[in-house]
Amino acid sequence: MPAVTVRNLSEETHNALKVRAALNGRSTEAEIRHILVAAVSPKPRLKIGSELAAFGRRYGGIDLNLKRDRRPIEPAEFE
Repeated sequence: MPAVTVRNLSEETHNALKVRAALNGRSTEAEIRHILVAAVSPKPRLKIGSELAAFGRRYGGIDLNLKRDRRPIEPAEFE
């Protein structure tokens, strides 16, 4: 398995990594791996319909009393 050495890491950064690792219940090395994997993994696609539905549920939704217009649609003319 490949290994990476990070040189010239400040003491402050190293201490912050150790604290973050402890808070997440991981070793410092495992925390660094976790951070690197998250940084290079593709982000999930935003699905706008799902997001809008979730937004509506989160805020209680709204009641729209709309009736569908069932008249036939006139075809477009391109002249």
